[in-house]
Amino acid sequence: MTQRPLTLLVLYYSRHGATRKMADLICQGIDGVPGCEARLRTVPAVSTVTEASAPAIPGDGPPYVEREDLAECDGLALGSPTRFGNMAAAMKYFWDGTSAEWLAGTLAGKPACVFTSTGSLHGGQESTLLSMMLPLLHHGMLLLGLPYTHPELMTTASGGSPYGASHWAGLNGDRQLSEDSRNLTIALGKRLAQTALKLRGL
Repeated sequence: MTQRPLTLLVLYYSRHGATRKMADLICQGIDGVPGCEARLRTVPAVSTVTEASAPAIPGDGPPYVEREDLAECDGLALGSPTRFGNMAAAMKYFWDGTSAEWLAGTLAGKPACVFTSTGSLHGGQESTLLSMMLPLLHHGMLLLGLPYTHPELMTTASGGSPYGASHWAGLNGDRQLSEDSRNLTIALGKRLAQTALKLRGL
């Protein structure tokens, strides 16, 4: 009997596209590990007008995350742009609505990692990564970072830390990822997939 591929959920929110580019690289790292496949999902924006709501299906890009995605995944990569040193409201809003999954232990014991992009060079990359870890810890997930066996962590000036992958995107999100940031982001996806395989005993 053929073993089904492990599914690693890559869940992100992106305003100008920089975090989406990182999500694609995380997927590349995951899909490069035999026996694993990435599932790319996003969350709807939060409106400043309380009566407004997003359509059930986004106009373009990957679909919105559903509860089944959390139940079916074997691991999770979570990405958000920085908002004053914290995750974006849209991502926080999604996690605030996962009490049922928390009570059921849906994510407990599954590996997870985080990634972010910032508009300014010192815009709170590491604090944003840490803020995204908090709900994952409450869900009982096993958090992964990037070890210093990746030499890029010692040389990059624009992103990357032991807490996760990061990128200085510029105020309009138009700065390209540096080669170091690209390598670290792909490596993080690969590490997530390899860890999921090990936890499954494969």
